Amino acid sequence: METITKRYDKDDLQQAVRVLQTGGVILYPTDTVWGLGCDATNEEAVRRIFSIKQREDSKSMLVLLDAPGKLQGYIPEIPDMAWDLIDIAQRPLTIIYPNARHLAKNLLADDGSVGIRISKERFSQALCAGLHRPIVSTSANISGKPTPKNFSQIEEEILSQVDYVVRYRQDDLSEAQPSSIIKLDLGNVIKVIRE
Repeated sequence: METITKRYDKDDLQQAVRVLQTGGVILYPTDTVWGLGCDATNEEAVRRIFSIKQREDSKSMLVLLDAPGKLQGYIPEIPDMAWDLIDIAQRPLTIIYPNARHLAKNLLADDGSVGIRISKERFSQALCAGLHRPIVSTSANISGKPTPKNFSQIEEEILSQVDYVVRYRQDDLSEAQPSSIIKLDLGNVIKVIRE
């Protein structure tokens, strides 16, 4: 029978936060799949993630926040419907908001929008809280290759390029799924990107 780590180690968390604070890239568990992460306000760190994933930097990546109240620091006008969607979401939900600010410019789509997910997973929440900034969250795979469903499926090519690999939940073999993604404009028009 598999064993699953129930609590995260504070030293593990603190080390991950230190790496993020110094512009490093971490591999960490999220409320969905394992992610590559960095300080979402640091353009050079974001550039490194694009390089690790071998992904074009014209494709935007999403970010995690630990609380809905922090959205206003990055999205000047939040569509009213966003609050309801965040409240009623049964599974992880990424919302693409217009006119993002105070984030690394190379993280944003060409139209200035960005995908943000309010994490309900305690480790990624603690990372955001410890860093006092949003964290990039993009699947831990080379662009175009399958998304790993748990830690055991992450390729060595990814593992060898990050500055820190979080220990928490490495032994969790359950198969995670990516979040739903919707795009929401100021007129509260919803476009479903991924169910």
